[in-house]
Amino acid sequence: MNLEDLKDKKVTVMGIGLHGGGLGVVKFFAKQGAKVLATDLRKEKELKESLEKIKDLPVELVLGEHRTKDFEETDLVIKNPAVPEKSEFLEIARKRNIPIDSDIGIFLELCPAPIIGVTGTKGKSTTSSILAHLLKKKYHNVILAGNIRTSVLEKLPEINKDSVVVLELSSWQLADAKSHKKSPHVSVITNVFPDHQDRYSSYNEYVEDKKLIFRFQDEKDFLFLNYGEQNLQEMAGEAKSKVYFYSPNGDELLMEDWPPHLRQAPRIGAYARGEKIYFGANKEEICALSDIKIPGRHVLNNALAAISVAKLFDVPSQDIKSALAEFPGLEGRLQLVAEKRGVKYYNDTTATNPDAAIAAISAFEQKEELEPNLILIAGGADKDLEFEEMAKKINQSCKAAILLDGTATEKLEQKIRENLSSGRKKELIIKKTDDINEAVLISRDFSTKGDIVLLSPGAASFGLFRHSYERGEKFMEVVKNLK
Repeated sequence: MNLEDLKDKKVTVMGIGLHGGGLGVVKFFAKQGAKVLATDLRKEKELKESLEKIKDLPVELVLGEHRTKDFEETDLVIKNPAVPEKSEFLEIARKRNIPIDSDIGIFLELCPAPIIGVTGTKGKSTTSSILAHLLKKKYHNVILAGNIRTSVLEKLPEINKDSVVVLELSSWQLADAKSHKKSPHVSVITNVFPDHQDRYSSYNEYVEDKKLIFRFQDEKDFLFLNYGEQNLQEMAGEAKSKVYFYSPNGDELLMEDWPPHLRQAPRIGAYARGEKIYFGANKEEICALSDIKIPGRHVLNNALAAISVAKLFDVPSQDIKSALAEFPGLEGRLQLVAEKRGVKYYNDTTATNPDAAIAAISAFEQKEELEPNLILIAGGADKDLEFEEMAKKINQSCKAAILLDGTATEKLEQKIRENLSSGRKKELIIKKTDDINEAVLISRDFSTKGDIVLLSPGAASFGLFRHSYERGEKFMEVVKNLK
């Protein structure tokens, strides 16, 4: 595929959306001279913010519906990752033998630079951002793109053969690009556990989509995996590429015998031992654990993955150390918003499944002999996930749980009450509300100096908010306005 091929093509963009990805696709194809029709089930009022950004482009809009003819009388359909593969309108296009593609698929075809792909149920955004931050110490043109509220196609004009591209990839994006049979030159999987079970027919189907990040690699490519995740160890046995393992427990990487199912003896990536981080079998010291400023063991895993890849790209250890100390963290991921009256408020709105919320809670756990000082704001829309373990963690580690209305909240509250601990000195406070403003005010009223208020929902945002970022933005706004 060449950019010249797109001129005068009739392109139907399915899903304008609110995150910016659909907008980027529309802008890209319009710039290439394609005849673009953009269609979304949302109405003009709901898409007002997005539509404002493309109002000057020669684009036909079909809002509040999808029309059959727009999938029959076109040369190409570009689907938003949120559109289900079994959509009746995609079926219409298939019956007419009209190609269906995605921005990621086209990017993989057109990108002239080596790609480092990062996926995982959680941690892919943080890992990608840390890695890009480290690589910038050595390379002048590092491009961070992918599942980050903008389309990768908008980044193409900035990329040349000397660029380094860090591409964050969701399972949906990987699946949408499957027909291209291309995997990144370097791939990273942070973890894989149940998520999006409202979209997938089984957990195994979800796992298979994640594996696409290395499925089409060969022996010239590289795959980085967390050795501490048993299912990732097992995936390594399917890889044709060179496998690197990283680990928060260095002792498990320094053994002599690797699991017998692996095709090859893996390479040793970054690992933690004691209070320091090392790389490789020669135990090269990189930095201290304290150089990573964001709390949480899961953030350590993200940093280890990023360090491992940075060393593959020959970033000097001293530069890695200084870059880690400078890294500020990401919006919506254990983001310190403010400290008011000695109480710290953290925005972790992108924790949209129970395992992510558990990791966030664990990052702030008190020592066993101390009373919990964590006030959690959680709940939202269900993705057909289980909340038993999250409920146990809340009972074990939280002073109070302020629950936002939603289908997941009903399941979570039930599990919390079923698992109320008799060993607590003070009863767990449980409150419910349908308003984020009220949730923050309730949290403030129950807090004392030294406490932490954490928004880490463990559920999707739909119902009360347009998307998870809006949830976080509203939270931060209320916190910053607290007297």
